[in-house]
Amino acid sequence: MKRIVMSLAVASVCCMVSCGNSVAHQQENVRNIKSVKNFTDDQLMDNVQKQALKYFWDYAEPNSKLGRERYHEDDIYPDNDKHVVTTGGSGFGLATVLVGIERGFVPRQEAVKRLNIMMDFLAKADRYKGAWSHWINGETGKTVPFGKKDNGGDLVETAFLTSGILMVREYFKNGNAEEKALAKKCDELWKGIQWNWYTKGGEKVLYWHWSPDYQWEMNFPLEGYNECLITYILAASSPTYPIDAETYYKGWTRNGTYLSDKEKYGLPMYVKHNGAQEYGGPLFWAHYSYIGLDPTNLSDKLIKNYFDLNKNQVLIDYKYCVENPKHWKGYGPDYWGLTASYSRNEDGSVGYDAHFPQNDRGVITPTAALSSFPYTPKESMDFLRFLYTQKPEFIGSAGPYDANSIHYNNWTTPRYLAIDQGTIAPMIENYRTGFLWKLFMNAPEIQNGLKKLSFKSPKYNIR
Repeated sequence: MKRIVMSLAVASVCCMVSCGNSVAHQQENVRNIKSVKNFTDDQLMDNVQKQALKYFWDYAEPNSKLGRERYHEDDIYPDNDKHVVTTGGSGFGLATVLVGIERGFVPRQEAVKRLNIMMDFLAKADRYKGAWSHWINGETGKTVPFGKKDNGGDLVETAFLTSGILMVREYFKNGNAEEKALAKKCDELWKGIQWNWYTKGGEKVLYWHWSPDYQWEMNFPLEGYNECLITYILAASSPTYPIDAETYYKGWTRNGTYLSDKEKYGLPMYVKHNGAQEYGGPLFWAHYSYIGLDPTNLSDKLIKNYFDLNKNQVLIDYKYCVENPKHWKGYGPDYWGLTASYSRNEDGSVGYDAHFPQNDRGVITPTAALSSFPYTPKESMDFLRFLYTQKPEFIGSAGPYDANSIHYNNWTTPRYLAIDQGTIAPMIENYRTGFLWKLFMNAPEIQNGLKKLSFKSPKYNIR
């Protein structure tokens, strides 16, 4: 949500970018298009997962090995931020690396060495009551302010990162000596986060930010519904600094008032999406919390099935794009998906925007459909196949570029953002095998935390 309400000034680089950039990659994609057309569905998914991994493997920040906030093939960077690490995107990157190991895309032993570097860096980086800042300098470990007053702990980005850290721990905890040592580092990082501090002295709600300079001046309570559910799950699950169930139900669910009886296209919405109650919010709300948290038949006191909640949000977005009330060229069953990403400003320059039906600017973001595979496998596969067989100019060295628009003369930007590229391989893998869901949901603390909050998941024997 913060990425919607706060200006990402560094993303609003005023330079004209068109499909003429990155010519070498496009020419290579055109040469490969015939073979791609013959790919099976599994081969297509393998291909895009392997490419998305490249962002976090080949283009990682050199010192910390964590995920850079952005990678630009056109080599245009605002404020020379090539060493800015994103904590939330790095959490998605950890999950992506695990997929890479499991699929044989990267050697396990080499991945362990890298992951050790990452955990050692995080242990020494600036922390605020255990939480990391939104951005970190990958060379020094010092906080890079996301905004003037946003120069301290960011609990939501920390939650996305911690979700990845826990999955790494679970994956390696029964391995060889080096792997067990890595798992121990992950465990120590997790146990050092003071989740309950972020209730501002015991209020029954979590707060997004705390800064030693500005204290609670950001004043951003985490209230549903948006992408922040995982923050409450982790806070309740903490073995060292937990919150209670009352904080979840009073804070996150707004005493149950976040429920909705509205429908769109005949599909129940179940919850009030913050600032987007007619159609639902940008699709990353169905992705970020669910890299590890398995929504399949997951329920709590108020929501009967989180999978249905997410599936309906994605289907409403899909049906909106098919209906295409603004008559954007290209929108349809194989070209859809609105979420926050780079965008095209009215003057043709590159900016950043949160796309969703009530803020539809004619820009499609590939991660929206690709990361929705668990909910809409057919619709997501149709998009994936269309993109790789019909629009090679929208594909770069690390998979689909962050955003594109057929309407604006096949506009794209040869750029990537970690938070967008980082959900693709994990969510596709959860659709294929449930790999990351199993790691996270079987963690003992997560099981206890979910039970504390009255969640139920028959799949994992949480009752």
